[in-house]
Amino acid sequence: MNILIVDDHPLIVQGLTVALHDIDPSVESESAGSADQALAVLDQNKPLALILLDLGLPGAAGLDLLIRIRDKRPEVPVVVLSANDDREIVLGSLDAGAMGFISKRSATPVLVSALQLVLSGGVYIPPQVLAAVPASKPVAPLGTSPTPEGRRVTPSDLGLTDRQAEVLALLVEGKPNKIICRELSVSEGTVKTHVSAILRALNVGNRTQVLFALSRLGVQLPARVGRPAGR
Repeated sequence: MNILIVDDHPLIVQGLTVALHDIDPSVESESAGSADQALAVLDQNKPLALILLDLGLPGAAGLDLLIRIRDKRPEVPVVVLSANDDREIVLGSLDAGAMGFISKRSATPVLVSALQLVLSGGVYIPPQVLAAVPASKPVAPLGTSPTPEGRRVTPSDLGLTDRQAEVLALLVEGKPNKIICRELSVSEGTVKTHVSAILRALNVGNRTQVLFALSRLGVQLPARVGRPAGR
Protein backbone atom coordinates (compact mmCIF):
# COMPACT_ATOMS: atom_id res chain seq x y z
CA MET A 1 0.00 0.00 0.00
CA ASN A 2 1.59 3.29 -1.14
CA ILE A 3 0.69 6.58 0.57
CA LEU A 4 1.92 10.09 -0.24
CA ILE A 5 2.41 12.49 2.68
CA VAL A 6 2.43 16.12 1.57
CA ASP A 7 3.74 18.15 4.50
CA ASP A 8 6.80 20.35 5.09
CA HIS A 9 7.24 19.56 8.80
CA PRO A 10 9.63 16.59 9.34
CA LEU A 11 8.17 15.77 12.77
CA ILE A 12 4.64 15.61 11.33
CA VAL A 13 5.84 13.38 8.49
CA GLN A 14 7.60 11.11 10.98
CA GLY A 15 4.53 10.89 13.20
CA LEU A 16 2.27 10.10 10.25
CA THR A 17 4.67 7.41 9.05
CA VAL A 18 4.51 5.73 12.47
CA ALA A 19 0.71 5.97 12.51
CA LEU A 20 0.46 4.45 9.02
CA HIS A 21 2.55 1.48 10.14
CA ASP A 22 0.06 0.98 12.97
CA ILE A 23 -2.58 0.50 10.27
CA ASP A 24 -0.48 -1.79 8.08
CA PRO A 25 3.20 -2.64 8.68
CA SER A 26 3.65 -3.10 4.93
CA VAL A 27 2.70 0.52 4.15
CA GLU A 28 5.21 2.32 1.96
CA SER A 29 5.08 6.10 2.33
CA GLU A 30 6.70 8.92 0.40
CA SER A 31 6.78 12.56 1.43
CA ALA A 32 6.73 15.85 -0.44
CA GLY A 33 7.51 19.14 1.27
CA SER A 34 6.08 21.57 -1.28
CA ALA A 35 3.37 21.87 -3.90
CA ASP A 36 5.86 21.43 -6.73
CA GLN A 37 7.31 18.28 -5.17
CA ALA A 38 3.85 16.81 -4.63
CA LEU A 39 2.76 17.46 -8.22
CA ALA A 40 6.05 16.01 -9.50
CA VAL A 41 5.37 12.77 -7.59
CA LEU A 42 1.85 12.61 -9.02
CA ASP A 43 3.20 13.13 -12.54
CA GLN A 44 5.05 9.82 -12.14
CA ASN A 45 1.65 8.07 -12.04
CA LYS A 46 2.67 5.77 -9.20
CA PRO A 47 -0.17 3.69 -7.74
CA LEU A 48 -1.38 5.39 -4.56
CA ALA A 49 -3.93 4.29 -1.98
CA LEU A 50 -4.14 7.67 -0.23
CA ILE A 51 -2.75 11.21 -0.18
CA LEU A 52 -2.36 13.07 3.12
CA LEU A 53 -2.27 16.80 2.48
CA ASP A 54 -1.29 19.75 4.66
CA LEU A 55 -3.08 22.89 3.50
CA GLY A 56 -0.34 25.30 4.63
CA LEU A 57 2.43 24.36 2.22
CA PRO A 58 5.01 26.63 0.57
CA GLY A 59 3.95 27.39 -3.00
CA ALA A 60 0.27 26.67 -2.41
CA ALA A 61 -2.52 29.07 -1.54
CA GLY A 62 -5.35 27.70 0.57
CA LEU A 63 -7.23 24.91 -1.19
CA ASP A 64 -5.48 25.48 -4.52
CA LEU A 65 -3.18 22.46 -4.20
CA LEU A 66 -6.06 20.19 -3.14
CA ILE A 67 -7.99 21.18 -6.26
CA ARG A 68 -4.95 20.59 -8.48
CA ILE A 69 -4.32 17.18 -6.91
CA ARG A 70 -7.96 16.15 -7.38
CA ASP A 71 -7.79 17.23 -11.03
CA LYS A 72 -4.56 15.33 -11.61
CA ARG A 73 -5.36 12.11 -9.70
CA PRO A 74 -9.14 12.01 -9.13
CA GLU A 75 -9.06 8.27 -8.40
CA VAL A 76 -6.93 8.70 -5.26
CA PRO A 77 -8.68 9.72 -2.01
CA VAL A 78 -7.22 12.78 -0.29
CA VAL A 79 -7.35 13.47 3.44
CA VAL A 80 -6.61 17.02 4.56
CA LEU A 81 -4.46 17.56 7.65
CA SER A 82 -4.52 21.02 9.17
CA ALA A 83 -3.89 22.85 12.43
CA ASN A 84 -6.84 25.06 11.47
CA ASP A 85 -10.01 23.03 11.91
CA ASP A 86 -12.53 25.87 11.68
CA ARG A 87 -15.83 24.73 10.23
CA GLU A 88 -15.38 26.88 7.11
CA ILE A 89 -12.00 25.26 6.36
CA VAL A 90 -13.44 21.77 6.81
CA LEU A 91 -16.43 22.49 4.57
CA GLY A 92 -14.19 24.12 1.96
CA SER A 93 -11.94 21.05 1.90
CA LEU A 94 -14.90 18.72 1.44
CA ASP A 95 -16.33 20.95 -1.29
CA ALA A 96 -12.95 20.76 -3.05
CA GLY A 97 -13.04 16.95 -3.05
CA ALA A 98 -11.37 15.80 0.17
CA MET A 99 -12.55 12.45 1.56
CA GLY A 100 -11.70 13.47 5.08
CA PHE A 101 -10.37 16.24 7.31
CA ILE A 102 -8.19 15.55 10.35
CA SER A 103 -7.01 18.19 12.79
CA LYS A 104 -3.30 18.04 13.55
CA ARG A 105 -4.32 18.30 17.21
CA SER A 106 -6.03 14.91 17.03
CA ALA A 107 -4.74 12.07 19.17
CA THR A 108 -2.97 9.23 17.35
CA PRO A 109 -5.84 6.72 17.88
CA VAL A 110 -8.25 9.22 16.27
CA LEU A 111 -5.87 9.69 13.35
CA VAL A 112 -5.50 5.94 12.85
CA SER A 113 -9.26 5.32 13.01
CA ALA A 114 -9.94 8.16 10.58
CA LEU A 115 -7.42 6.86 8.04
CA GLN A 116 -8.76 3.32 8.35
CA LEU A 117 -12.24 4.65 7.63
CA VAL A 118 -11.15 6.48 4.48
CA LEU A 119 -9.04 3.56 3.25
CA SER A 120 -12.10 1.32 3.57
CA GLY A 121 -14.16 3.68 1.41
CA GLY A 122 -15.68 5.88 4.10
CA VAL A 123 -15.60 9.62 4.74
CA TYR A 124 -14.15 11.15 7.92
CA ILE A 125 -15.45 14.46 9.24
CA PRO A 126 -14.42 15.89 12.64
CA PRO A 127 -17.18 15.16 15.19
CA GLN A 128 -17.48 18.82 16.23
CA VAL A 129 -18.18 19.85 12.63
CA LEU A 130 -20.52 16.92 12.03
CA ALA A 131 -22.50 17.82 15.17
CA ALA A 132 -22.84 21.44 14.03
CA VAL A 133 -24.73 20.47 10.87
CA PRO A 134 -28.44 19.66 11.28
CA ALA A 135 -28.83 15.93 10.78
CA SER A 136 -31.03 14.70 7.99
CA LYS A 137 -32.64 11.39 8.78
CA PRO A 138 -32.99 9.18 5.72
CA VAL A 139 -35.99 6.91 5.88
CA ALA A 140 -35.13 3.24 5.45
CA PRO A 141 -36.56 1.85 2.22
CA LEU A 142 -39.58 -0.41 2.53
CA GLY A 143 -38.70 -4.02 3.14
CA THR A 144 -35.32 -3.30 4.74
CA SER A 145 -34.35 -4.02 8.30
CA PRO A 146 -31.69 -2.45 10.54
CA THR A 147 -28.17 -3.68 9.84
CA PRO A 148 -26.70 -6.07 12.43
CA GLU A 149 -24.65 -4.34 15.09
CA GLY A 150 -21.02 -4.03 14.04
CA ARG A 151 -21.67 -4.26 10.29
CA ARG A 152 -20.97 -1.27 8.09
CA VAL A 153 -23.96 0.18 6.22
CA THR A 154 -23.82 -0.48 2.48
CA PRO A 155 -25.50 1.44 -0.38
CA SER A 156 -27.91 -1.47 -0.82
CA ASP A 157 -29.08 -0.94 2.77
CA LEU A 158 -30.19 2.52 1.62
CA GLY A 159 -32.14 1.05 -1.28
CA LEU A 160 -29.53 1.94 -3.92
CA THR A 161 -28.84 -0.36 -6.87
CA ASP A 162 -25.34 -1.56 -7.75
CA ARG A 163 -25.13 1.02 -10.55
CA GLN A 164 -26.28 3.81 -8.23
CA ALA A 165 -23.60 2.71 -5.75
CA GLU A 166 -21.00 3.07 -8.51
CA VAL A 167 -22.30 6.54 -9.31
CA LEU A 168 -22.17 7.40 -5.60
CA ALA A 169 -18.52 6.31 -5.36
CA LEU A 170 -17.62 8.52 -8.32
CA LEU A 171 -19.71 11.39 -6.96
CA VAL A 172 -17.82 11.26 -3.67
CA GLU A 173 -14.55 11.40 -5.62
CA GLY A 174 -15.70 14.76 -6.96
CA LYS A 175 -16.29 13.58 -10.52
CA PRO A 176 -18.71 15.74 -12.57
CA ASN A 177 -21.63 14.06 -14.34
CA LYS A 178 -19.91 14.11 -17.74
CA ILE A 179 -16.91 12.20 -16.38
CA ILE A 180 -19.15 9.75 -14.52
CA CYS A 181 -21.11 8.93 -17.67
CA ARG A 182 -17.84 8.42 -19.58
CA GLU A 183 -16.37 6.09 -16.93
CA LEU A 184 -19.55 4.04 -16.61
CA SER A 185 -20.43 4.15 -20.34
CA VAL A 186 -23.94 5.50 -19.73
CA SER A 187 -25.74 8.62 -20.91
CA GLU A 188 -25.59 11.87 -18.95
CA GLY A 189 -29.35 11.69 -18.51
CA THR A 190 -28.99 8.28 -16.87
CA VAL A 191 -26.32 9.64 -14.51
CA LYS A 192 -28.58 12.56 -13.55
CA THR A 193 -31.37 10.09 -12.77
CA HIS A 194 -29.05 8.04 -10.57
CA VAL A 195 -27.74 11.16 -8.79
CA SER A 196 -31.31 12.26 -8.06
CA ALA A 197 -32.06 8.81 -6.60
CA ILE A 198 -28.95 9.02 -4.42
CA LEU A 199 -29.90 12.46 -3.08
CA ARG A 200 -33.41 11.20 -2.30
CA ALA A 201 -32.10 8.08 -0.55
CA LEU A 202 -29.81 10.18 1.66
CA ASN A 203 -32.37 12.99 2.04
CA VAL A 204 -29.83 15.64 1.01
CA GLY A 205 -29.51 18.32 -1.65
CA ASN A 206 -25.84 18.50 -2.71
CA ARG A 207 -22.48 16.72 -2.72
CA THR A 208 -21.19 18.12 0.57
CA GLN A 209 -24.39 17.02 2.30
CA VAL A 210 -23.84 13.59 0.72
CA LEU A 211 -20.45 13.40 2.46
CA PHE A 212 -21.97 14.36 5.81
CA ALA A 213 -24.71 11.77 5.39
CA LEU A 214 -22.23 9.03 4.48
CA SER A 215 -20.10 9.94 7.48
CA ARG A 216 -23.07 9.88 9.88
CA LEU A 217 -24.31 6.54 8.55
CA GLY A 218 -20.87 4.95 8.24
CA VAL A 219 -21.61 3.88 4.67
CA GLN A 220 -19.08 1.52 3.06
CA LEU A 221 -18.63 2.50 -0.58
CA PRO A 222 -17.87 -0.21 -3.15
CA ALA A 223 -14.35 -0.68 -4.50
CA ARG A 224 -14.34 0.43 -8.11
CA VAL A 225 -13.02 -1.77 -10.87
CA GLY A 226 -9.92 -0.20 -12.34
CA ARG A 227 -9.15 1.92 -9.29
CA PRO A 228 -5.51 1.46 -8.26
CA ALA A 229 -5.18 -0.55 -5.07
CA GLY A 230 -1.93 1.09 -4.06
CA ARG A 231 0.01 -2.16 -3.78
